[in-house]
Amino acid sequence: MKISTTLARSAAAALFAGTLAMATAAAATEGYGDCPLTGQKGTASIKPAVPGQFTVIINLPAVGQFNGDTPDTIKDGFEFCMAVNIANRLGLEKVKLVNASFDSIVAGQNKDFDIALALISVTEPRKKVVDFSMPYATSDYGIAAKAGSTLDEKSIKTSHMGTQAGTTMVSYLQDELKVEKVDVFDDTGSMFTAAVAGKVDGVMTDLGIVLGQVANSGGKLVAVGKYSTGGQTAGIYPKGSPNNPIIDKVMEELKADGTLKQLEKAYLLESFGGVSPDDVPAWKP
Repeated sequence: MKISTTLARSAAAALFAGTLAMATAAAATEGYGDCPLTGQKGTASIKPAVPGQFTVIINLPAVGQFNGDTPDTIKDGFEFCMAVNIANRLGLEKVKLVNASFDSIVAGQNKDFDIALALISVTEPRKKVVDFSMPYATSDYGIAAKAGSTLDEKSIKTSHMGTQAGTTMVSYLQDELKVEKVDVFDDTGSMFTAAVAGKVDGVMTDLGIVLGQVANSGGKLVAVGKYSTGGQTAGIYPKGSPNNPIIDKVMEELKADGTLKQLEKAYLLESFGGVSPDDVPAWKP
């Protein structure tokens, strides 16, 4: 079931104090969770899918990106606060989150939204059914395993692995690595639950998601390796929407003025339990 909510008011600009030029405290309290704001409100405008709000499709759980178990509990996170800053610069005071399956997002099956953010890899087949935003991150693959696992670069090919339906990791495991057995899960949560229970030897998904889930596992999981893919991560727009280039321009500004870099420092490294993506061993296919 899809769950949606208008996020509660709060002010938390202190995260960027002394680092970025912030909006006034009053401006930072309108419908944006605990996210700090940068830049000027209303410097661009769109005709949103739902009047008066910025509607964002997400896929939970996404520790570090959208911190909360359901849309109504999310107050911060990298992708969430990026969406909040986009909404602010578009002059929209409300951000509505709608949880959906990853499969439906990349297949372009959702309606009445402005952008989908779920650490989505840019691929040519997906471009046929959706429009991508400007890339805002790289998309390396991470591997998590139960604590004490002996899974490594060599044994992965003869292992029992898990990944999520609709992701580029399915074909990577099956066709690139030629792993002996691959289970495909409908959602992120069940995939990591299977890893903790030892039902699979390991799971593969975006490295950022792996690090967030490992840090949130209470020591039950470890990040054992990563594959560098050279891929890019972007948001998804409704196909052919006239809003797409306008939102892209705002995202370019957030990148150029340092907002995205500061959001990364504020939310991702903390959610990774202090573990940098650079600390994870690099494996070769």
